[in-house]
Amino acid sequence: METILYLIRHGETEWNQIRRIQGHSDIDLNELGLRQAEQVARRFQGEIIHAVYSSDLSRARVTASRIAEQSGSSISTRMTLRERCYGEWEGLTYEEIRARFEAQDEAACGIETFEDMQSRAVTALTEVASNHPGESVVVVSHGGLINSFLHYVTAGEQGTGITRIDNTGITMFRYVDGRWEVLQVNNTDHLEI
Repeated sequence: METILYLIRHGETEWNQIRRIQGHSDIDLNELGLRQAEQVARRFQGEIIHAVYSSDLSRARVTASRIAEQSGSSISTRMTLRERCYGEWEGLTYEEIRARFEAQDEAACGIETFEDMQSRAVTALTEVASNHPGESVVVVSHGGLINSFLHYVTAGEQGTGITRIDNTGITMFRYVDGRWEVLQVNNTDHLEI
């Protein structure tokens, strides 16, 4: 039996707007982000969604709550669906990082490795899909985690360093017989309404 998984990036935050690294920092949605959450929720109007999962960070949780309200589902939050931890880089812009950490490597700054984040994403999302055979599931997470998973499923043809994932962009997967397949990447048609 196939599981359909809608993997959605959270709505916009002020830190997204000014390109400040969030990582595990718990930053709320801004006004536009709240509107985006409403728009993505309306996208699922009339569709059967069997479960909604979310990162435990508020920007994802609030986005997921709008979808859950629309679909009549409750939300299950998971720390394993969080963005990559950026350690000492969190709260900084890329320009500030280049100025402050020129000579330091990522490990010295307490940054989670890409491989660790990707492994966490694959494990968490495969567990969700395995628990919902024959169902449609929404998971609200973060751009880095979504891209790392897309990179895994496509063997590097899409995802990290290649694919842009917009705020509330929907990336759709099919999981069947232990295999993942990409159906759609970063759909934002709901934002044009």
